[in-house]
Amino acid sequence: MAEAVLIDLFGLKLNSQKNCYQTLLKTLNAVRYHHGAKAKFFCIMCCSNISCDHDNCELETGNGLSALLREFETVSNPSMAASLYIIKQKVDEKNLSSIKVIVPVHRKTLMKAFVDQLFTDVYSFEFEDLQMTLKGGLLKQSTEVNIITAQELEAIQNEIETYLRSLPALKGELTIITSPLIPDTFIHGFTTRTGGISYIPTLSSFNLFSSSKRRDPKAVVQENLRRLGKAAGFNANKFYQIKTDHANDVWIMGRKEPESYDGITTNQRGVTIAALGADCIPIVFADPVKKACGVAHSGWKGTLLGVAMATVNAMRAEYGCSLEDIIVVLGPSVGPCCFTLPRESAKAFHNLDPGCVRLFDSPNPCVDIRKATRILLERGGILPQNIQDQDQDLNLCTSCHPDKFFSHVRDGPNFGTQIGFISVRE
Repeated sequence: MAEAVLIDLFGLKLNSQKNCYQTLLKTLNAVRYHHGAKAKFFCIMCCSNISCDHDNCELETGNGLSALLREFETVSNPSMAASLYIIKQKVDEKNLSSIKVIVPVHRKTLMKAFVDQLFTDVYSFEFEDLQMTLKGGLLKQSTEVNIITAQELEAIQNEIETYLRSLPALKGELTIITSPLIPDTFIHGFTTRTGGISYIPTLSSFNLFSSSKRRDPKAVVQENLRRLGKAAGFNANKFYQIKTDHANDVWIMGRKEPESYDGITTNQRGVTIAALGADCIPIVFADPVKKACGVAHSGWKGTLLGVAMATVNAMRAEYGCSLEDIIVVLGPSVGPCCFTLPRESAKAFHNLDPGCVRLFDSPNPCVDIRKATRILLERGGILPQNIQDQDQDLNLCTSCHPDKFFSHVRDGPNFGTQIGFISVRE
């Protein structure tokens, strides 16, 4: 049984006949009867207030319809995108995921197309035909259309994009952290969690990653990215982010793209590359001489596997970069104050340098992945003065600062994601 029930009356137009109201009353009563045991949310979606064909027609309080309507939340908006997004917010507020949609047969395929754009695999949907046929017509009736054309899908996406663009930024202004080490040859920065439209508490508000396990759909993340591109000055349509595997593979852009990788390098102008981070370190690399750049995602496993130097070595091999020219900036990550590993896993960091581990004799020592990354970079030949891992907000622990950053350690599986990004200016 569904936890939430949505009745699509988007095309409803009541006439002045009493039996119209009786039919609607019967339908709503049936929904309450069949789903009342488990459903925690009942909602009616319509394009305008439920109304009659005649201006002077009023809802008869005696027939019980007006009283029953009060048991349903009504979302009324001429935009399908706006209506469904508002309903999604109400569903998310109640932490529900199983949704029954009762929809006229001719609108089912359209409804499914909107649902695909605005919801993720966190939600399960069941569709049921809305039976409200009346002589004279209460709803437009026709057979189901099983195909959405490319033009119709584009119209749906445009409607959703237009609506999402209209939404205000949440939790403050969009903030980008930059490094003075990287010259204006490049556009670069590290995002925080403010200034986006994601409203789920652990994803709010500038989440920049969508997955089947989170409640933020791609459309919302894409709108956040569009706003970032506009603020930073890059083209969001030429944007590539790491496909994380917590390893040390690097994709050299222009070559065949691997299925997964934790580093990217490029010298293509106007192309923005990005590394994810929400405790793991998003690292940005820049060579002002060869005008090449890179990014890496470095969690504790990737740190030990040497993903940072793997990215450096890819830049050297592909673009002829020199070690002394490469600048490396470590974005915000979890600090040793909040990050622990089982002692067996922490041993590798202790062997690298005892200073990377605190309370080593405890069952779960604290580990400093930032210090370990700097050590590995310096040992690899990067000049100490060309590595920035302190100053400004870069070295703030993501777990300790919920107002600024997302954190898997702090927020659990449904965590949001910030990024480090860089591109060579056109």
